[in-house]
Amino acid sequence: MDPPQATEPTFSIQPHPAKSNDPADLQAPQAGGGLASGHAADAHHARGPHVPSAEIAQGLEEPLTREELRARAAELNK
Repeated sequence: MDPPQATEPTFSIQPHPAKSNDPADLQAPQAGGGLASGHAADAHHARGPHVPSAEIAQGLEEPLTREELRARAAELNK
């Protein structure tokens, strides 16, 4: 038999890049957060609630009462 020529294609098996069976592992982290961001523990590093300064709080309008909100909801649901 003649030896194979150099132009003959050769094939080999490549390893799969997955580390687990989860298809999400193959996706790159997405900017913008969410569970696909790759930083699932970031919620535990969040800061406390935002408390506006007295100047900003003074400029806010008073919240509507329950009766006013119900009247507004009824008006919008017509």
